[in-house]
Amino acid sequence: MPKPCATPCTHYDYTVNESQAPSARRLGYVRVSDQEQTEALQHDALIQAGCHLIYRDHGISGTKTTRDGLDRLLQDLHPGDTLIVWKLDRLGRSTLHLLQLLAELQERSVDFIALTQGIDTTTAIGRMLYGQLAVFAEFEREQISDRTRAGMAAARARGVRIGRPRIISTRQARRYATQIANGDTTLSALAARIGVSPQTLARAIRV
Repeated sequence: MPKPCATPCTHYDYTVNESQAPSARRLGYVRVSDQEQTEALQHDALIQAGCHLIYRDHGISGTKTTRDGLDRLLQDLHPGDTLIVWKLDRLGRSTLHLLQLLAELQERSVDFIALTQGIDTTTAIGRMLYGQLAVFAEFEREQISDRTRAGMAAARARGVRIGRPRIISTRQARRYATQIANGDTTLSALAARIGVSPQTLARAIRV
């Protein structure tokens, strides 16, 4: 039986005692996105793969930025450990996130196994995967950047303003410029009154 853990439970511990824990541990990760789904299929496969610790996120979507079980797993990993998942989509919330996680594992000298997809970086062929990660991660970043630039260009063509919203509207800028020109106030005094820097106000009214 696994050792109990704090509530909410983020992991199962199958190590009988610390003296029996191997220096190179096999740590598993389980995630199901629906509260009604069962972890049994993934859990049993990880036990069969020899996992000593199994971290879990139950009822958590893979798109969530923060996952307690995964965060604790990444914190607990040591050089020489092996992280094992049932499928790749249990781990990353996107292609880029997955590639970044795998690159992090490589940098930390942690091996990775995806059971149903035959990925195993403890083998010579599997280690070739790590050699390609930087290339794929860079490609994905460039694709995202290209799509972002294309989207911004299309928005500008439609007359959409890109960037932060204006602090001072065009109508306000004209009114402030008139007040300063008439000598009713100074640039610094007006900026302090409306809560912006003199530089911001000057840019808005082009004084």
